Amino acid sequence: MKERWPLTLRGTGAVALGVVALIVAERAAIPELLYFGVLLLALVLFAAASALLVRASGEVVRTVSPEVPEVGGLAEVQLAVRVNSALPTLPGRWSDGLPSGLEGRAEGGFPAAASTLRRSGAPVHLRYEVRGAVRGTYELGPVRVTTTDPFGLVRRRFRVGRASALTVAPTVVELGPLPATPGEAGGTRQSAALQLGQGADNLVARPYAPGDSMRRIHWRATAHRDTLMVRQEEQESSPAATVVFDRALSRWSPTAAETIGGDRAFETAVSVCVSAVSRLVHEGYTVEVVDSDGELLAEPVAGGEDAEARALAASFATLRARIDVPSHRIVPASVAAMLGPVVVVTGRLTPDDLPPLRAAAQRSALPVLIAVSEDAIEGTGWHASSVHPGGDVARAWDEAARPEDARVGG
Repeated sequence: MKERWPLTLRGTGAVALGVVALIVAERAAIPELLYFGVLLLALVLFAAASALLVRASGEVVRTVSPEVPEVGGLAEVQLAVRVNSALPTLPGRWSDGLPSGLEGRAEGGFPAAASTLRRSGAPVHLRYEVRGAVRGTYELGPVRVTTTDPFGLVRRRFRVGRASALTVAPTVVELGPLPATPGEAGGTRQSAALQLGQGADNLVARPYAPGDSMRRIHWRATAHRDTLMVRQEEQESSPAATVVFDRALSRWSPTAAETIGGDRAFETAVSVCVSAVSRLVHEGYTVEVVDSDGELLAEPVAGGEDAEARALAASFATLRARIDVPSHRIVPASVAAMLGPVVVVTGRLTPDDLPPLRAAAQRSALPVLIAVSEDAIEGTGWHASSVHPGGDVARAWDEAARPEDARVGG
């Protein structure tokens, strides 16, 4: 009610005093008191007219740091607010619009502003912090400013600037390193690059052997080592890994396909997925993220590109569950044929899921399966673990990926 009432406490008192003065002046026949009451009411009317007729405008520049906060993380929002108004304003209040997916206190005191009729006003710098509550893309703003007229009688409310988009990414949990096992080296995708140009970066020199072509002599290395050397192409290896995120709706509750943040188990699975990608990329793997039906969910991330892994996490801000496909696969056929590490993130498993999982686990050098479920995971043939919705993702990863774990049911 206080926000809807257009008059300030001073303005309300002026109206009440003016009305009382008119009543007393009429009954007591005091002309001076009548003039005083009329003057007070006229002053309030003039202030109200100025607030209605003289519109204020302005612009806002928002800076968010970090630009893409994670769920549970804090972000600082800095505002540079420039208000244009023909009339000066007294100190007031400001607030910035916050959607339900963000938590914070985006309000405070707004300083007095001079008239900008002849010159532009200096920007007002404001700041506040927000915490990401639910992943997604949101709109910050617009800024709402509440001030008063020069007499402090009538409130002036106006919006400044436009809303700005803010993306809240799923939580990326720091996971433990992968096991350094001999079998892990077998999980690489070899790609030979044969470049015959002199001085190519991927050319190495080796001693001359009978049968080598004289056209392949590496003259610089020969002069350096004082023995005949020839060029040999170095085979480049690009270690590859795959993360499978099973978004089939049968694994999750119906709200996972309807509302972002509606299914806590699905939100935990998204966090597991992006955390696994971040760890694999940090380990030097080129990572592909696919759905259980084989659909590519994001562009592959090259090994060592941690910033791209964070960008992939941001692209999953609006990811939802989908309707099941007829095949009901957990591991696509294209992924099952790969030799590198395969990480599968899924939800509820049924007994019918176990035979195809066991068959797919035999090819990967490091088959890791993490199910977001209340049930224990057994008989899959994978390095498997389960995590409760909202549970410890790092612990589940360590249980599934450490080398001393035997393949259950393998």
